[in-house]
Amino acid sequence: MPSQAKRRRQKQGKAARAEAIRIARQRERRRRSAIRSAFAIVVIVGVFALIANVGGGKKNADSTTTTTTLPKPTPPQPKPLAEGKSLTGDTPCPKADGSSERTTKIAKVPPMCIDPAKKYTATFDTTEGKIVVDLDTKTTPKTSNIFVVLARYHFYDGTSFYRTDTSLNIIQGGIGQQLGRQREHPGFVIKDEGTPPFHYTAGEMVVTRGNGPDSGGSDIFFTTQDENPGLDASGGTYVPLGKVTTGLDVVTNILALNVDDLTGQIPGGGPSRVVTIKTITITES
Repeated sequence: MPSQAKRRRQKQGKAARAEAIRIARQRERRRRSAIRSAFAIVVIVGVFALIANVGGGKKNADSTTTTTTLPKPTPPQPKPLAEGKSLTGDTPCPKADGSSERTTKIAKVPPMCIDPAKKYTATFDTTEGKIVVDLDTKTTPKTSNIFVVLARYHFYDGTSFYRTDTSLNIIQGGIGQQLGRQREHPGFVIKDEGTPPFHYTAGEMVVTRGNGPDSGGSDIFFTTQDENPGLDASGGTYVPLGKVTTGLDVVTNILALNVDDLTGQIPGGGPSRVVTIKTITITES
C-alpha cells in the first residue's frame, strides 16, 4: 500500500494539473473575447466610414447641383389662333365702328377706305399696357389705309409681339395667324411707299419687309430709341407709317423682357412671357 506521503504527493499533483487546466481555459476565453472585441471595432469603424463617404458624396452632388448654370429660357410660344373669315374676291371696306367680322385671309389689296385728309389714331390694347399711335396718312396714305383695314377686320386681335431685339432696339409682331410664325402677310403684299432712306427715331411704327422691295406684310415693329444704327445700316428701306404718342414706356418695357431664343428661330430673341395684342381700335377725327 502506498505510504501516506506518496498519497499526499499524488493529491498535490492532481490539484496542480487541475489549476493548470483552469488557467489555460481562462486564457482561451480572454483570447476569444479580445478577438470578438477587435472584430466589433473594425465593423463599427467601417460603418462610420461608409456613412461618412455617403454623406460626403451627397454634399458634393448637392454642391454640383447648386452651382450649375442653367441656360436662359426660350421665349414661350403663343397659342395658335383659330382661323377667321376669308375674303377671296374684291376686298370690301370694313365698318368704321369696328363691328366687321374677324377676317384673317384677304386675297386682294383693299381699296382706299380712309380719308387721307383726316387724322387716324391706332390704340393697341396689349397685355403689357396701351400704345397709342398717330398714323402718317400724309406721307404713307396707302400703307396707313391697309393697316386700318386690317385693324378694323380684327386681323391683329390675339396676335403677339413675338420678337424683341436689343441689338436693333425694336419689338416686332403682327403675324395674323400665329401658326408657327410662317405667315407674314394676310394674303397680299404691301408695296413700298415714301422716299427712302428713312431715319428711325424713338417710337416709330414701321412695316417689316422680306428680302427685297415691295415685300411688306402685316408685320410691324416699334423702335425704342432715337439712334438706331442697326436699322440705318440696312439702308433705311423699312417704311414708317406712324408715331407713338402715348405708351413708349410700354414699348420699352416689352423690349426689356428680352431673352435669347435657344431654338435660333427668332433673331435677337423674344419676350420672357407672351405679350398679346388684345385689340387695336382705330379712331378717326
